[in-house]
Amino acid sequence: MPHQPQPQAPDELDAEAVRTWSSLALAALGRAREDIDAINVYPVADADTGTNLYLTAESADRALDDAFTKVTEGTAPASLAHAVRAWAHGALVGARGNSGTILAQLLRGVADVLGDEPGAAKAAETGAAETGSGPRGSGALLAQALTRAAEEAYAAVSHPVEGTMLTVARAAARAGETAGAAAGTAADVARAAYDGARAALAETPGQLAALGRAGVVDAGGCGLVAVLGALWQALSGQEPAAEPVRGRAVPVPQPADPCAQDDEGPAYEVIYLLEASEAAIGELRERLDGLGDSLVVVGGDGLWNVHVHVDDPGAAVEAGVVAGRPYRIRITHFGDERRRGRGERAQRAVVAVVPGEGLAGLCGEAGATAVLVRSGEVPAVPELLDAIRRAHAREVVLLPGGAELRAAAAAAAEQARAEGVRVAVIPTRSAVQGLAALAVHDPDASFDEDVVAMTAAAGATRYGELAVAERQSFTSAGICQAGDVLGLIDGDVAVIGSDLAETAEAVLERMLGSGGELVTLVLGAEVADALAERLEAYVQHGHLAVDTVTYRGGRYSAPLLIGVE
Repeated sequence: MPHQPQPQAPDELDAEAVRTWSSLALAALGRAREDIDAINVYPVADADTGTNLYLTAESADRALDDAFTKVTEGTAPASLAHAVRAWAHGALVGARGNSGTILAQLLRGVADVLGDEPGAAKAAETGAAETGSGPRGSGALLAQALTRAAEEAYAAVSHPVEGTMLTVARAAARAGETAGAAAGTAADVARAAYDGARAALAETPGQLAALGRAGVVDAGGCGLVAVLGALWQALSGQEPAAEPVRGRAVPVPQPADPCAQDDEGPAYEVIYLLEASEAAIGELRERLDGLGDSLVVVGGDGLWNVHVHVDDPGAAVEAGVVAGRPYRIRITHFGDERRRGRGERAQRAVVAVVPGEGLAGLCGEAGATAVLVRSGEVPAVPELLDAIRRAHAREVVLLPGGAELRAAAAAAAEQARAEGVRVAVIPTRSAVQGLAALAVHDPDASFDEDVVAMTAAAGATRYGELAVAERQSFTSAGICQAGDVLGLIDGDVAVIGSDLAETAEAVLERMLGSGGELVTLVLGAEVADALAERLEAYVQHGHLAVDTVTYRGGRYSAPLLIGVE
């Protein structure tokens, strides 16, 4: 059950105040979400800034609520430090888009100050008594937190631009510093920051040409004003006056082609969480900066959220692989986002879970929304639900791509149905079955006819996979040793060999023994093209009537996937 904001004692900067701030901020962003989406023109006019801020705040609020629940089950009350750290971590792991990623770093900056146990504890104990005076006063502490937040947000963005959310954050921090230096209470500092942010937001159209041309204020800055208004309300008990989002009535020109770019900017947005050392982040920033723009890398302590706009999403993911361990990878084509932003809900869409950015790109070219996962990993239900929402269609066909993913796919489909989306889950057990289903997808057919045809195509595709054994174990084909090449057919080990090519040929021969018209080969990132050439020749020599197609699976794909239709 969502936390209900509770009245706070004046100037009380404690864990409950943070919880109230979070709840009020989420509610404020929920109310402003559609209006903020409508004025989103920079850095890409994809009408999702309000949604991204809301989803980021929702993740942060959920993490904070979980932290309070765990503390309640114990004996000690939640501390200010514990609350702000949980809140910032929730924003980091759930950050969406450029604006959400910056919001996550702003909250991290706040946590870096308020989460400092000794300082935070002293401020909580003495703040009310000192009424904000002196270095330990809660007003001065909050001002310091807002300043750190703005500094860290600027540092996280590779090429900061004025007239954006960053400008609004810095103006808020400066106004808060002035109030804190004048011995203001935490509520005074919050009010000053809120007023400073509002004034800075009004100036953004004159600072950024894209905003001036469209006649709107910055969308991210508008969301930050809502968050700071919630802070003031949490500390003062006074609700900010409702303000219309200025400029919303001004039409923003759209390209004639829904998939066309408004400018020469990159075509894809890539976001992922990354486990990596701080030393690796500098090189990652340099590599990604050379690939695209709108680069924001936030986080610390071994966990980062990476956001970038690129034309080559595979290269952006590969840069993360070099730096550490990327996961929860989201690749979005801006043409799809613009369609969604204009409210043009498609009649039907396909969502496919795939292991490998090469397969994700392949699905994207076919018009599907791809969810990229590591081989063997199961995406969370919210991740699948988010993909269904991003597809922005009345009807969605979901291709889970593995038996172990069916439960998560079914749960996501059920939640999407509750939101009014008609969803069918096709029980694909391999990415090659998903490709077969996608190949016969017909958006002009009725939903039932399309689902039946896609299900039949997937079911008529036998699937094989080559993997390398990590340890000695018993299999359906006998005992394998670490390093052996395993040839799986329809999920069971059928061949154990020592050579990748020879094992692949043995698997192909067994799969084609019962007939086939088309062989699909998906090569992993480390597999040479020569293997595909050898297997194509092998098929052509022994099965003249069978065609062969080859794709690159990319990172995370198995060494070789085989489909026989």
